[in-house]
Amino acid sequence: GSIGRGVLPAVELAIEQIRNESLLRPYFLDLRLYDTECDNAKGLKAFYDAIKYGPNHLMVFGGVCPSVTSIIAESLQGWNLVQLSFAATTPVLADKKKYPYFFRTVPSDNAVNPAILKLLKHYRWRRVGTLTQDVQRFSEVRNDLTGVLYGEDIEISDTESFSNDPCTSVKKLKGNDVRIILGQFDQHMAAKVFCCAYEENMFGSKYQWIIPGWYEPSWWEQVRTEANSSRCLRRNLLAAMEGYIGVDFEPLSSKQIKTISGKTPQQYEREYNSKRSGVGPSKFHGYAYDGIWVIAKTLQRAMETLHASSRHQRIQDFNYTDHTLGRIILSAMNETNFFGVTGQVVFRNGERMGTIKFTQFQDSREVKVGEYNAVADTLEIINDTIRFQLIKMSSPYMNNLIILGGMLSYASIFLFGLDGSFVSEKTFETLCTVRTWILTVGYTTAFGAMFAKTWRVHAIFKNVKMKKKIIKDQKLLVIVGGMLLIDLCILICWQAVDPLRRTVERYSMEPDPAGRDISIRPLLEHCENTHMTIWLGIVYAYKGLLMLFGCFLAWETRNVSIPALNDSKYIGMSVYNVGIMCIIGAAVSFLTRDQPNVQFCIVALVIIFCSTITLCLVFVPKLITLRTNPDAATQNKRLQITRNQKKEDSKTSTSVTSVNQASTSRLEGLQSENHRLRMKITELDKDLEEVTMQLQDTPEKTTYIKQNHYQELNDILNLGNFTESTDGGKAILKNHLDQNPQLQWNTAEPSRTCKDPIEDINSPEHIQRRLSLQLPILHHAYLPSIGGVDASCVSPCVSPTASPRHRHVPPSFRVMVSGL
Repeated sequence: GSIGRGVLPAVELAIEQIRNESLLRPYFLDLRLYDTECDNAKGLKAFYDAIKYGPNHLMVFGGVCPSVTSIIAESLQGWNLVQLSFAATTPVLADKKKYPYFFRTVPSDNAVNPAILKLLKHYRWRRVGTLTQDVQRFSEVRNDLTGVLYGEDIEISDTESFSNDPCTSVKKLKGNDVRIILGQFDQHMAAKVFCCAYEENMFGSKYQWIIPGWYEPSWWEQVRTEANSSRCLRRNLLAAMEGYIGVDFEPLSSKQIKTISGKTPQQYEREYNSKRSGVGPSKFHGYAYDGIWVIAKTLQRAMETLHASSRHQRIQDFNYTDHTLGRIILSAMNETNFFGVTGQVVFRNGERMGTIKFTQFQDSREVKVGEYNAVADTLEIINDTIRFQLIKMSSPYMNNLIILGGMLSYASIFLFGLDGSFVSEKTFETLCTVRTWILTVGYTTAFGAMFAKTWRVHAIFKNVKMKKKIIKDQKLLVIVGGMLLIDLCILICWQAVDPLRRTVERYSMEPDPAGRDISIRPLLEHCENTHMTIWLGIVYAYKGLLMLFGCFLAWETRNVSIPALNDSKYIGMSVYNVGIMCIIGAAVSFLTRDQPNVQFCIVALVIIFCSTITLCLVFVPKLITLRTNPDAATQNKRLQITRNQKKEDSKTSTSVTSVNQASTSRLEGLQSENHRLRMKITELDKDLEEVTMQLQDTPEKTTYIKQNHYQELNDILNLGNFTESTDGGKAILKNHLDQNPQLQWNTAEPSRTCKDPIEDINSPEHIQRRLSLQLPILHHAYLPSIGGVDASCVSPCVSPTASPRHRHVPPSFRVMVSGL
């Protein structure tokens, strides 16, 4: 298939380099290709033909299709053969009790789960949900993920699965207020999922999707027709997909380090691309390349072990009954440890400890944003590439209003600096009104926005009724608008009833300080009206109440510490600063009424100091956090709350909309019980799997096989059943029986042919036996039919000259390559 054609250039490169080395001289690595395809019957036939007709093979390299690979891998222990796969990722093959001689250079599908756990911990996401397609591959990964997250202080609040229509499950996730969704589905279902997410508005800053990253490049374009059929436009699909994180194994290492072959991964990739010419690339080519090097190093270690031992045995003397040499090769394989083009090649219980990459969908393309090293258990996030949309609770509109208020306050300083020496009397009178309005509106805009943000945090975290509250920016804008409306009412009444006018205070004549023959009469301009004290008292009272209200909210929410969301501490500092400066400024301004230059300097300093300090307190901490720790700046999906004011380190992290529910003991108890039951289900699934394995290894089966009773086999594998069945493997057996008429099955005993339902050949008991004993039967019954094993042969009777299709070759290291 395409995978085999894509990896063949990599295999050829590895063999060429190994032959150029002195690694296996005077011997060479001989790979014999057997195309098993993705068909169980053809796969078994190819494997057993290779065992019977071919030379002795030392190892099996390959296996792509899970169905064929699992069947062959389960029978390898009987042949003392080690299998190394470069593309089989199914988690089932990780069972070392069932597949003790199976290894793979590619990480399994379950290898992404530790990486996901590391990512969740990195961003302190403590509450997640799962959405799984009803396919065994995805269900196995989901079940393993449940075990990985168990005991890690991460709550799986909802587990949903679907077959064809994911919309119902997506709605349930939204109903349970799940914000971090861990998805397991193929690319065709991914289009449906994101279309449903768009319809439910489950995308953007409030949600984070984490899905498989092994989809085809530009997969969303390939499934666009299917997406359109579900009334989902392309732009809607892309909008829902924006920001999702994909998780998959890394095809090639990104490190600039020389590998075991002496070339860096980048140099190898250039050679591979030049060698494959018109053949399409395969994402597994790096793992096939490293796999050949694993085989070479394994055989080299096995030879060294034999050379150091007292046994005068050569590795080319290996045969399928040589348990000792088989265990030596198995042990040598377990000792693999080198740096290859796919990273550090290390096996743990036959599983590759590889590198997992994270990609993020940004602007209609996938960008690599980090990688997880399973060997070192480390997560590296590329800070300049990963990005999150700011959460709405950080209120960018409110921040803009704070900046606008500061700019208006700064502008009023220039208006206060203009007097009769710069403008006319009429213009000066107009400036009296304008500068008062600008300073008043600027103050309310800036501090009203901060107070509105603090009020929202207070309303959420001090919700006594423990109900879910969603306070949008529109409501905050209404609050600020209400404050400005009160300002406008006061200012309009002031202007209509008693407007500000230019007044001039004249002083007595003074001689010219320069000694000229003139006298100077000082004039002092003021902006005043008849009831100036009353109007100033109203404005000061309103602003004072607003300031006290801000102090109260800042104090009430002082223990909420989310840099991207809460500014209560900095708002409090700003309010205290403004309060003190305004009191000092008003008093000094009143006392220096007759000294305009001093008065202007004090007023200007107060405005500049208050506005600058406020803007710095609100924005500088965010900029510093973004500069020094970009990841912390994006931790706005959760809220961390200090429950105990006396213990600053006692904090509880929860989501914005569910923090109040988590505060009640009843809800905590329900969540704990729910989690306990889910873990119980996972344990029962594991117990069921163990029971199934034990059924396949029952003493009845073992005794039955060891006695080699063909009489019993005739009952279990009735010849009539084989001819009438549509199963590929049984049809092959029938064909071989037709070609070998001398090998006949014994007829059944009379007692076996009775109509007793228990002894009936089609009874559930016999059906279970046929299913559980498939491989042993093929080993002991199928091979005799093609001349491989007879009743008196305890091991495969291999004859290289038995078939003209295979010619005899000099002794060499032969590795069977399947699945190509």
